[in-house]
Amino acid sequence: LQQLWSQNSHAIQRERDNADCADQEFALICQPDPGLSASLSFDISDDVAAPMIATGARPAIAILREQGVNGQAEMAAAFHRAGFDAVDVHMSDLKSGRRHLSDFKGLAACGGFSYGDVLGAGEGWAKGVLFDAAMSDQFQAFFERQDSFALGVCNGCQMLSALAPLIPGSDHWPRFARNHSEQYEARLVRVKVEQSPSILFEGMVGSELPIVVAHGEGRAQFGGAESFDQLESSKRVALRYVDNLGQTASLFPANPNGSPNGITGLCNSDGRITIMMPHPERVFRRVQLSWAPDDWPEDSPWMRLFRNARVWVD
Repeated sequence: LQQLWSQNSHAIQRERDNADCADQEFALICQPDPGLSASLSFDISDDVAAPMIATGARPAIAILREQGVNGQAEMAAAFHRAGFDAVDVHMSDLKSGRRHLSDFKGLAACGGFSYGDVLGAGEGWAKGVLFDAAMSDQFQAFFERQDSFALGVCNGCQMLSALAPLIPGSDHWPRFARNHSEQYEARLVRVKVEQSPSILFEGMVGSELPIVVAHGEGRAQFGGAESFDQLESSKRVALRYVDNLGQTASLFPANPNGSPNGITGLCNSDGRITIMMPHPERVFRRVQLSWAPDDWPEDSPWMRLFRNARVWVD
């Protein structure tokens, strides 16, 4: 009955969007679906950063943005709650010398639409670094420091992936191409935290939980089969889309962009640099989620990611 009701919408979607994605979503109507759920491998009420916050010390993190970026407020709020001094840093601050990355323990490249994505998602932002020798040296020196860490989310993920030549241990990282659906996808999806060196996912391995995505170019595109295989075998895939049955998502919309093997988060070889397309900063509080288990407290499980950063800095 639901498929019958949805036939017209499906026909329109096939014309407007990618027809394969439309067919996949339509076919799912008749498939068994237990609905959204969450499974955690850690205690959601355990604030691992509490001892560090109690000292009063707040390490500085650069909340990095460029023209068109719009996720800096949520990112700053999440890191502040985890015990950091979140400092608003625009790329012009770095270019002019008003700020320097050597003053920060962490860097968070935020989501949005830098330069309107007209040069490719995150590409214009990255080229502002790669084509400027002083900026390139500054970023490379930051990434090479053993006491630094970085997080790139959505547009920041796309930007950091383009800066891979400056990031140790990021060989074989993908770039991010247009979603297979050929549309901007803003959805609540499920992801699984995989075993990886990422310092931000410490203690979270095996967890399956909801998170929001909001992007038009999130499909991981590898240089070849060798790059894909190397990343998988070296355990640098940190996050993967899964369906409501807990299986790696290959079909739309559980896999909202068509990334192979559901890949949506990666790290470098020593785990200090993590990139991901979903937005943990937009769901670090339970009330930000359109669905969450009734027994979750005010802080959602995604706060663990930000608190892990604070623990690692100490």
